[in-house]
Amino acid sequence: MQQVKAVVAKAKGEPVSIETITVPDPGPGEALVKVLACGVCHTDMHYREGGISDDFPFLLGHEASGIVEAVGDGVTDVAPGDFVILNWRAVCGECRACKRGEPQYCFATHNATQKMTLSDGTELSPALGIGAFAQKTLVAAGQCTKVDPSARPAAAGLLGCGVMAGLGAAINTGGATRGRSAAVIGCGGVGVAAVAGAVLAGASPVIAVDIDPRKLEAARAAGATHTVDSSQADPVEEIKAICAQSYPGAEGADVVVDAVGRPETWKQGFYARDLAGTLVLVGVPTPDLKVPDLPLIDVFGRGGALKSSWYGDCLPSRDFPMLIDLYQRGRLDLDAFVSEEITLDQVEQAFDRMHDGSVLRSVVIL
Repeated sequence: MQQVKAVVAKAKGEPVSIETITVPDPGPGEALVKVLACGVCHTDMHYREGGISDDFPFLLGHEASGIVEAVGDGVTDVAPGDFVILNWRAVCGECRACKRGEPQYCFATHNATQKMTLSDGTELSPALGIGAFAQKTLVAAGQCTKVDPSARPAAAGLLGCGVMAGLGAAINTGGATRGRSAAVIGCGGVGVAAVAGAVLAGASPVIAVDIDPRKLEAARAAGATHTVDSSQADPVEEIKAICAQSYPGAEGADVVVDAVGRPETWKQGFYARDLAGTLVLVGVPTPDLKVPDLPLIDVFGRGGALKSSWYGDCLPSRDFPMLIDLYQRGRLDLDAFVSEEITLDQVEQAFDRMHDGSVLRSVVIL
């Protein structure tokens, strides 16, 4: 059992605080991880605002890399000293999805059994079962994905959530590839990652849509061939016109990724698709939002697919090592997502910068 410093959200909407927490020694199937870096993700802010659940207090942070310090009985896939990216899809191997050969849709992912606590014994709810805004955290061993230890921790850890979500939305869920066009609506960290994923897969053109010139510039740096400022022009008409230039007769993009998660942007994505195109929702809606009112004949008549992408439909054991290899070979610029490196006591300020769009990712270095 160890005591470490961590970022905790104690009550809905209140600023986070630095607390001393107690981390148990790993039990069967668990791993103790010394956290090296953890990105500040919108999901953490959603936890703080009570948008995920009311199980306060929350131990925030989940987009992380670190070093395994100790493992419990029965753990064979990782060992002390391994450099790992933490994931929130530790597949069970027993549910319907796993048994039918689709572990990326696992219905019963594993988390640590033991609870981390505040110093007074109050149990903490770790964000996405991880809780990595902490010097050390306890996770299920399956939440540790071993990767090349020479990778930069601040960049590698971003695959633990946002960057993987965007890359996977374009590639795994949307099926972006050569000979297909792609558009991404919303160019925060996840959206820019979706742009990077579409480019990596060979899609063209790749169109980025946002209302913030800074975000459009980040998308352009990630490989977007075209950008659309949707505060100045109708994004649906712009996407259609751009795609028709590359593919005569096209009525939109083959793959549209909504990285915002609002009815307005989802509806734009719906109509910005080519016939039989795919719309992927990866931006996380708040619980109060509803699917926009659409004529059912439009849903039928346009064909294609309307999908949601949870964690980019990734399988960490398959995707993380491959993406780190691409990063190490210069084919995937994970460093570009690291806007700044900060300390644990700067997380609250990082939420403000994320909210105003001035960063792709602030990364806590421990």
